[in-house]
Order: sequence, then C-alpha cells, then structure tokens
Amino acid sequence: MSAPSPIRRNAPRFGDSARILQQARIAGPMPWVIAIMIALTVMAAAAGLSLSNLAGNARDEIAGGITVQIVEGAPAERDRQAERAVSYFSNREDVSEVRRVPDAELAELLRPWLGDVALAEEDGVPIPALVDVKLSGPVTAERLAAMRSELLEAAPAARLDAQASWLGPVFDAIRSLQFLALGLIALLAITSAAAVWLAARSALGSNRETIEVIHHLGGTDGQIAGIFQRSIAWDAALGGAAGLLLGLAAVFILGQQFAQLGSGLIAGGGLTALDWITIAAIPLVGIILAVITARITVIAALRRML
Repeated sequence: MSAPSPIRRNAPRFGDSARILQQARIAGPMPWVIAIMIALTVMAAAAGLSLSNLAGNARDEIAGGITVQIVEGAPAERDRQAERAVSYFSNREDVSEVRRVPDAELAELLRPWLGDVALAEEDGVPIPALVDVKLSGPVTAERLAAMRSELLEAAPAARLDAQASWLGPVFDAIRSLQFLALGLIALLAITSAAAVWLAARSALGSNRETIEVIHHLGGTDGQIAGIFQRSIAWDAALGGAAGLLLGLAAVFILGQQFAQLGSGLIAGGGLTALDWITIAAIPLVGIILAVITARITVIAALRRML
C-alpha cells in the first residue's frame, strides 16, 4: 500500500482554514450598513402594510353606502323633502339602514370651517339636509342611476352620491404609496445585496495569497466559501437585530404621532398580528439574502482566481 500523500496529510481542515483566513471576517462598517438597510426596510414594510389595512377597512366601512343631500334654501321645504327621502329608502327592501343626520350634528361638523356667524339660524349659510343610507349590496352605477331618478320624483332638490366615489382619489393615492413602499423595499434589497457583493470581493482580494495556499494544500472552494458565508451571516445577524430594533422604534414613534390625530380613518391602519410577524421576519430574509449573495460572489470569484 502506498504511503499517504504529504500534501493531503497536511491539508487544512475546515476549522484550520477559518483560522488561517483571519482577515476574511467582513467586519467594520458592514453590520452597520445592514442595520440601516433593515431599519429602512422595516419602516417601508410597516407603512405599506398599514396603508393596506387602512384602505381595506375604509372600503369595508363605506361599502354599500350612499349619501343624499337635500339642497334647498327654504327650511320647511328642505325638511319635507328630507322626510320624503327617508320614507323612500325606508320602504326599499335592498336598504339595510337609513338615517337622517341631525342638523345640530351637521352644524358641529361645519363649525370649524364656517364659524358660528355663518351657522347662525338667521341670515346664516343654509345647511343642506343630509341622509345616510346603507344598501344591502354593492353600489353599482346602474343601481345608483335608478334610485336617483325615482328619488327626484319625491324630492327634486335631492343629490345622491355613492360614498366610495368621494374617497376614490384617496384610494388612488394610497395605492400609489403602496407601490412606492414595495419599490423602496426592492431597492433596499438590491442595495443590500450589492453591499455584500462589494464587501466579499474586497475581502477576497485582501486574502488572495492565503486562499491560493489553501487551495494548493487541498482546500476546496466550498470550504473557503463557507468561511465567508459564516462571516457574512454573523454580520447580517448583528445588523439585522440592530436594524429591527431601530425600525420598530421608528414605527412605534410614528404610530403614537398618528394616534394623537384621533381620526377614525387613521385608526383603521393599525397593524395586525400577521403584519408584525411579517415585519419580524425581515431580518431573517436579510440574512438569507446576504449569505446567498456571499456564496455566489465567492464561488464565482474563486473560479476566476484559480
């Protein structure tokens, strides 16, 4: 039996290679870069999820809702037509709820905009009567047109509008912001991968001679790539944890600021348990992305190097 090769006998094990490549650890600013990227991603994801919840709750709230305004200057005639409108909708089987908004409630809603003088009973701005209606099904254009033509026979001064049409521009703006959040998340992921790629290339260049020696002693590309992967994973874990804490702190502060507005629409944008789980998984996704990027970068560079 032939004697074992001295090169193989002295070939470094995986742990020995890790000690030889002491400079392969990608320390320095790398964890901080990953922390900043994760923090920004957490904030963008929280904003996107919050906007999605806000839009969904708002749609559910106004689904099937229509508003009837009785625009009539004479108070007596306005009240008569408002009662006819309430009676018309109350006798329909496809209406689940109908309510005339009290004049005092309307005055309180308009007071911040018009003031007490404009809302005075005498010589004040005439306030239209308002009737809120909730249909049992969706509000379609055909259904709305049919009800409008029938209602005008009983209340000529009535104006009927679907509540969803009022918030159409708001929903379009929310959708645009959601796409912006998704684009920002994708851009941050690409930037993080690029940062890992540059750091891995720099570490490979500074350890080129040591890597060549390890190769000659029997070390494999997979062993060398594993060393860089573990280094990147550790940096990504540190940066991901710090970034998650920073992002959650920013989300909490912004959430408290928006909660002070006291708006029902803003309240509908709260994050659910599933949303928090999704946000908490962002650092894990960042670690996986960093490790995969590091392995691809190192293997490709080693094949060109040797």
